[in-house]
Amino acid sequence: MTDFAATRRAFHLPQGITYLDGNSLGPMPIAARDRVARMMTEEWSEMLIGGWNRAGWYVQPRKVGDRIARLIGAGPGQVVMGDTLTIKVFQAVSAALRLRPGRRVILSDSGNFPSDLYVAEGLARAVGAELRVVAPDEVEAAIAPDLAVLMLTEVDYRTGRRHDMAALTARAHDAGALTVWDLAHSAGAVDVDLTGADADFAVGCTYKYLNGGPGAPAFIWTHPRHADAAQPVLQGWMGHDAPFAFDMDYRPASGVERMRVGTPPVIALTALDAALDVWDGVALPDLRARSVDLTEAFIAGVEAECPDLVLNSPRDPGKRGSQVGFRHPQGYAIMQALIAEGVVGDFRAPDVLRFGFAPLYNHADDVARAVGTLARILHKGTWKNDMFHRKAAVT
Repeated sequence: MTDFAATRRAFHLPQGITYLDGNSLGPMPIAARDRVARMMTEEWSEMLIGGWNRAGWYVQPRKVGDRIARLIGAGPGQVVMGDTLTIKVFQAVSAALRLRPGRRVILSDSGNFPSDLYVAEGLARAVGAELRVVAPDEVEAAIAPDLAVLMLTEVDYRTGRRHDMAALTARAHDAGALTVWDLAHSAGAVDVDLTGADADFAVGCTYKYLNGGPGAPAFIWTHPRHADAAQPVLQGWMGHDAPFAFDMDYRPASGVERMRVGTPPVIALTALDAALDVWDGVALPDLRARSVDLTEAFIAGVEAECPDLVLNSPRDPGKRGSQVGFRHPQGYAIMQALIAEGVVGDFRAPDVLRFGFAPLYNHADDVARAVGTLARILHKGTWKNDMFHRKAAVT
């Protein structure tokens, strides 16, 4: 049985704050501060460039990738870290396209994160392919014999709607296509099983539910059946079979190592590695059960106390990730008033108040405080204050 009281103590949670925005940026694991300080004073300061060998900086992307693999249903040696999620999306989709020569269609949905769609649109334009975008509930019907790549985010960033990864992957395979899954709102939040779903490629970020810190590096997974055949368009020095031979011609490394691009972000990977320590005693079925309990209690409380808000997430927890959205025409101002009261969620245009529930550190008291504070703000109309309507650069 997972000790969630212990995992909560592993985080620095500012006094007086109820934090329900871990689906945007996870809080700081206490161990990360000390681990990064030790890396800088004992490794960078004293070893200088020798840290690449002596401190193991060069192999960090593989070692940290192995730790994430357990959380997404992957095996050792199948996940590698580095770069941003956008770059990893580009690598995965471009590699999948090249594995399906003669097919030129990429299918996605309108609930996908815009950055993923931007990448697919640009890639399609560059190689003469076509990006088709349909509504989330129309994806299965849109899988056709001309499809090359199905590119989806498993959990919708606005609504929390969760695609059936196994069913859609099977449908894509029946049509002869490959799948690319974005786990940005899944890894660390739900019970992902890439191997069980027989997916082809997956990518994800680590600064949300994995708590790696702002700008933490992304990860990419390649199914072993594709690992030595995948040819990403973006080929970098660290993905070469022999980087320090300095060959003029690119020769891909074996397996997922070929998905490395540039120099590893050592400081960020050190913080992420410390953050992953929290997961060592966590059972994913326990995580999922606690997530369902928290989100169900929050939905019930808000609907009972805040009738002006409209649920924007699936009511069935089996079709929902670990976040809940409610809609209101003045959603931005209401969220700013809520944050001013110490309950931190976020806003997504045009009208969604979004709340992320991270079982590692959120508990029932957080739900009760969030519901009570939200109800008071709506009852008193405090959100009408002009200062809550001034939009900041980041919402």
